[in-house]
Amino acid sequence: MKLGIIGLLQSGRTTIFSALTGARGQNNDSSSSRSDSRLTTIRVLDNRVVFLSEFYCPKKTTYAQVEYLIPSSPHSSGSELNSSTWNQLRTCDALLHVVRNFTHLGGTAPSPDQDFQQIEDEMILSDLAVAEKRIERIQLDRKRGKTKEDEELPLLRKCQGFLEKGEALRRQKELSARPELKGFTFLSAKPQLVIINNGDDDEAMPVWRNAPDNVELLAVRGKLEMDIADMEADEAEEFKEAYNIHESVLDRVIETSYKMLNRLSFFTVGPDEVKAWPVETGTPARKAAGTIHSDIEKGFIRAEVLSFKNLKIHGSFQNAKKLGLVRLEGKDYEVKDGDIINFRFNV
Repeated sequence: MKLGIIGLLQSGRTTIFSALTGARGQNNDSSSSRSDSRLTTIRVLDNRVVFLSEFYCPKKTTYAQVEYLIPSSPHSSGSELNSSTWNQLRTCDALLHVVRNFTHLGGTAPSPDQDFQQIEDEMILSDLAVAEKRIERIQLDRKRGKTKEDEELPLLRKCQGFLEKGEALRRQKELSARPELKGFTFLSAKPQLVIINNGDDDEAMPVWRNAPDNVELLAVRGKLEMDIADMEADEAEEFKEAYNIHESVLDRVIETSYKMLNRLSFFTVGPDEVKAWPVETGTPARKAAGTIHSDIEKGFIRAEVLSFKNLKIHGSFQNAKKLGLVRLEGKDYEVKDGDIINFRFNV
């Protein structure tokens, strides 16, 4: 799962990135081949993985992971994000949009709704350019006699119509989710978490003149959380209590991201490794097997399934099996959050 971080200059997106990176004490921030883009990989702490690791004592324990990307060429006030920046974001599963809701040292008051809309409009224009370019290419091919009867052109024209009206494609989920449009990776169709970056003493959500729809909203105190992430554990706990912070910005962002992207985790267990596998809600067992290895998907026979809850309650796999709680499921079984699965396959 990869999320791109966007925002206007001085919105605090780098501060949010630092708060996310420092929350676990993980120093794995790295630069990409592009000069000023930054990418970090964060493990998703899951108490179920902790329990399973202590239960099975494997050689290796692997948590689910989330990548956060700040693309190169940050936004400059009054100009558009360039195409290179947008292209880096197109590979992301979702976007974290940081908007400023604190007063600058120079006294500039925040306008989070206007800032949000500025980036929103630029994404829509970028998507419109992509759609128009492809429509022109299809029409040119038809003039040359290269006819191809499919749904791509009418779907693109529908997208063009919404984008020309200034409407983000995430509002048209059935349209933007069509497999014929997957390769276009429209930015305005991506799920979006808007992070309201407040000042240290402000926990409240701002009042929006035109509240954005079809996005998730999360108010955080970015600079405060970044500072806390750099503190020793005892000092950090004192500040969290003083500022009424019960959960780190990272945990809140991950939780919201999983919800926004309809993700769940299933587990594979054994003496060699306990591992969490994030998949989309509704994923059939055979496809889930493919996240482990394509050979398991190809040779899928059955999925042996036990819920984490039942393993924890009954103390062992054998006890749960005696009670009939271990099930054999077919390829179309929809994997549930917390399923412990052993895939039977033959290649």
